[in-house]
Amino acid sequence: MTAAALLSSAYSSYASRAIAARPELAARIAALAESPITRERIDIRLRELIADRRQLDGAEQGAPIGEETLRSALRRLRTEVFCAVMERDLAGHADVAEVTATMTDLAEAAIQRAIDVLSRELEALYGEPRAADGNRLTLGVVGMGKLGGRELNVSSDIDLIFVYEDDGETAGGSRAAISTQEFFTRLGRRLIGALAEATPDGYVFRVDMRLRPNGDSGPLACSLGMLEEYFYVQGREWERYAWIKGRLVSEQDSDAARRLSQQLDALVKPFVYRRYLDFGVIEAIRSLHRQIREEAQRRATMRPDKADDIKLGRGGIREIEFSAQVFQLIRGGQDSGFRIRPTLAVLRHAAARGLIAPSVCAELSDAYRFLRELEHRLQYRNDAQTHALPVDAEERARLAATLGFANFAGLAAVLDGHRERVEAQFDQIFADKAGAHAQGSEGNGQPAVHAGEIWNCALEDEAADEQSVARLSAAGFDDAQQVHARLSAVRRSARYQGLPERNRERFDKIAARALDAVAAMDAPAKRAATLARMIDLLEAVGRRGAYLALLNEYPAALERVLDVLAQSRWAAGYLIRHPQLLDELLDDEAIGSPFDWPEFRASLRSRLAAADGVEQQMDLLRHAHQAEVFRILLIDLAGRLTVEQVSDRLSELADSVLDVTIDAVWQQLPKRHRDVPRVAVIAYGKLGGKELGYASDLDLIFLYDDPDDAAADIYSTFTRRLITWLTTATGAGTLFDIDLRLRPNGESGLLITDLDAFRRYQLREGDAANTAWVWEHQALTRARFCAGDAQIGRAFEEIRQRVLTTPRESGPLAAEIVSMRERVAAGHPNRSELFDVKHDRGGMVDIEFIVQYWVLLHAAQDPELIRNTGNIALLREVARFGLMSADEADAVGSAYRTYRKLQHRLRLDGMEKACVPHERVAQERETVLGLWRRVFGS
Repeated sequence: MTAAALLSSAYSSYASRAIAARPELAARIAALAESPITRERIDIRLRELIADRRQLDGAEQGAPIGEETLRSALRRLRTEVFCAVMERDLAGHADVAEVTATMTDLAEAAIQRAIDVLSRELEALYGEPRAADGNRLTLGVVGMGKLGGRELNVSSDIDLIFVYEDDGETAGGSRAAISTQEFFTRLGRRLIGALAEATPDGYVFRVDMRLRPNGDSGPLACSLGMLEEYFYVQGREWERYAWIKGRLVSEQDSDAARRLSQQLDALVKPFVYRRYLDFGVIEAIRSLHRQIREEAQRRATMRPDKADDIKLGRGGIREIEFSAQVFQLIRGGQDSGFRIRPTLAVLRHAAARGLIAPSVCAELSDAYRFLRELEHRLQYRNDAQTHALPVDAEERARLAATLGFANFAGLAAVLDGHRERVEAQFDQIFADKAGAHAQGSEGNGQPAVHAGEIWNCALEDEAADEQSVARLSAAGFDDAQQVHARLSAVRRSARYQGLPERNRERFDKIAARALDAVAAMDAPAKRAATLARMIDLLEAVGRRGAYLALLNEYPAALERVLDVLAQSRWAAGYLIRHPQLLDELLDDEAIGSPFDWPEFRASLRSRLAAADGVEQQMDLLRHAHQAEVFRILLIDLAGRLTVEQVSDRLSELADSVLDVTIDAVWQQLPKRHRDVPRVAVIAYGKLGGKELGYASDLDLIFLYDDPDDAAADIYSTFTRRLITWLTTATGAGTLFDIDLRLRPNGESGLLITDLDAFRRYQLREGDAANTAWVWEHQALTRARFCAGDAQIGRAFEEIRQRVLTTPRESGPLAAEIVSMRERVAAGHPNRSELFDVKHDRGGMVDIEFIVQYWVLLHAAQDPELIRNTGNIALLREVARFGLMSADEADAVGSAYRTYRKLQHRLRLDGMEKACVPHERVAQERETVLGLWRRVFGS
């Protein structure tokens, strides 16, 4: 094929010059461009080029490859691949992903072959590099930036860092031994020369080493020990951003390379990805972007022809990269799905996690592809690392034509549209919302006396205490003296004074804004309590700069925090114990979106599978549970759930978490004999009746049904581990408090019971001393299968049905129920003058015992009573069966509903026991006592 037939030769001055220098190149480009240029094809062509050069030089068969042969072959390979990938791109046969993958493969092939050749030459002189323990060492080349992300553009520098495992010495060769650092420094210099030095054949890649520890002033190659020390002593936020894409691009097949890779990963991961949500990176990236923009503007002033930069300018490639990678830095410590390198993959994962809308993901992805395609067109022209649009009219027309536009105006219109969308999304993430919010709130319902100024100014001067109290009073705080005392104590405390300066600055801004916001609340009686809870929260997170950064960066989140704190003392305590839940306040769709428990379980299983070990799995379970509890709480406080719906959602959540945890623990069991355990969790009490509250214990028993000879031991070990996973306090808190006393034989019984043994126990088969009592049958009225093996769950339900439908005599049963009620009352004495809505006579327990009595007595005649539908529904069924009137059922059901609402509200206010004045529930109490007297005669 002639050069004239090539699109690359017609468009690219570089390609035209290359073909003029090597006339045979046109046919080679055409042949390469017929199909995607894979790594395999690159390796094959490199071997051919080396062989050709060796033949030309007359090298002996079997002689080592020399550095000059290597340099020539690599440069010729680069020219061929560059032009061939351009040909495919201009012809519309290669998309951006193929172009960047080909250039990345070329860089990796060049680096790996160069290290192989150059290492052999150096080892012939100095011997193999070895650590103190005698292990052979290898040079690790870390590709950063677009090379690390496999997104290399066609005329890019490659950002490299050279690392090696440990200090030691070479084994010695024709020359004396040298240190491993000396050896790898020499090898690194030769590698840079082999890739970057210009020869008559050109160059392979320009090499940038400035990202290494201490930049240009640091050693060219560093040991992992030095790198670790640098990370934890000097590592800066922008370096965390840079290392997101860091990846070993040297060979990884040898033992030395595998050790190096594992150890490097162990160092980099905790440096880049914090274990908590890290919103502090927003300001760091904003600052980095500001510096880049200022530098771009400076260059634009000096070179007006380079002003329109599609990479660094507004709405450019860098803003898309920042918009994606901020999610990685914030969330990558908790969500391993973000520990990926390609920009578009990060955007897809952010959309899958609900952090950006699918439409935003699509817009940014489309813009990224368009800008990268345009970037390549700019660089093809002269093989220059440029991102600036041309100013010459002819060049603009030529550029537009390669992208399918009739003229430059059409190209510019599409480009501007992409830039506007990118800029808007970038600003949504990185704009200084706190400053904008402060400006927007001026004169917009804020108090005339700015309470926030008291925190920033007056509290520093003890002489101004009386004036500060007066200002707090004028700002609307009823107990201004007490509020001032609390604020002063915090401001002058050693804990506050000892905060890092950056944290203290954020603390001050948030405290001042909170003071103003609380002073403007519509409910004056709640102001002091809300402010106190806010200060408690700030003190709790004061040393966690990420949480302070979140509240500082997102004023809307601060407003929602204050709203939650004002409404519920329990919610305040929950948020203080689990401050990572602050992140949930950023999700505008959380309250509106429906609960999807199958999706919740699938997502949680996926995250657990990708977690780094048991500790992180346990933390992930806790974080996921806490986030959903908090979401339910937010919807509850917004008045969009009834008490019954809150309990339903909390029960469904507990079921889901138990189900996922069973799978996770089983996978960790070393002696498991099957892929899926034959085990079921049975819920009793509040979880069994789907009446779970925010802080309820879980009453559980565990059943198994497995014929394996070792089943008893296996499932016993499994259950102990499962309970540990569910109850152990980790850094993320606890998952559940579990009560196992309802298992057969109570506290003296086994942790997990064989299904047949459970059947015999409940149905009073076999040894009479090992039989269930009436109170256990009472408990069965509120029991259900909730997690694990559904077949065992169905078998349990059959046992439950047989127990509940067993014929019973009314007199002995009533006596047992009354006796049990007396024991419960004795175990919960009420020494206050208030009415305990749960345990006092005429309260919730009386209603529950009456319903359980009727179920046990009449279920054989009315199977509907067996259904675990809740006490109110069962009361209606009892009325239909004829044991009470419909009006009485409604009245008692209404009393039960009232008690639950009171209990719910008082628990949210932080009360451990739900107690109210007797007159508040006098009618409800008398209705319940009347029914009790009628049923039991006392």
